[in-house]
Amino acid sequence: MPFSAAVVTFPGSNCDRDMAVALESVTGRAPLRLWHGDAELPGGLDLIALPGGFSYGDYLRSGAMAARSPILKGVASAANAGVPVLGVCNGFQVLTESGLLPGALMRNKNMHFICRDMPLRVENAASRFTTGYAAGQEITIPVAHHDGNFFADDETLDRLEGDGRVAFRYLDNSNGSRRDIAGILSPAGNVLGMMPHPERAVDAAHGGTDGRILFESILNALAPA
Repeated sequence: MPFSAAVVTFPGSNCDRDMAVALESVTGRAPLRLWHGDAELPGGLDLIALPGGFSYGDYLRSGAMAARSPILKGVASAANAGVPVLGVCNGFQVLTESGLLPGALMRNKNMHFICRDMPLRVENAASRFTTGYAAGQEITIPVAHHDGNFFADDETLDRLEGDGRVAFRYLDNSNGSRRDIAGILSPAGNVLGMMPHPERAVDAAHGGTDGRILFESILNALAPA
């Protein structure tokens, strides 16, 4: 069966096309484009992607209004049924605001927008998003955010660490995220939220291909044994 992915667009999304282009480049098939107001998701999806941007202009809190969009009920149901969900940047913020992932994304510690390549370390290479990497591998993925400072209380952080749910960690923590966390997984491992943009690192002409491995990992995880 061909790989079936969907990219959700919210008012203010600006990385949805980047995500769609990256998915088509890796899978050979253009993803479905879904609108935030869609009340139901199509069946048979292999991946749901929540892209970066500034949904609803980041009013209230980043991702807070998008987390109440009609489509999030379908996303939550799919995630609870085991469908992989990837939230990048604003998508990560939506996942925390909707309760699909713990913690919150706060204003960067220096109060400035950060846009540059960021060195990361792969902490969990066993999830369906990361099997193409090696544990401890250092990679470079671009970031572009103003509210990427991951916060959670010590109990939550200890649980994330103990359960192996920290997927990526910053090697140069310029936004202030606690314990240098750049990306986390859900308890079942099928939901990944990360601030860095892997969809911007799939083509060597754009400066690097370390993000391509993430999408290839998802694709290969669904390949017949």
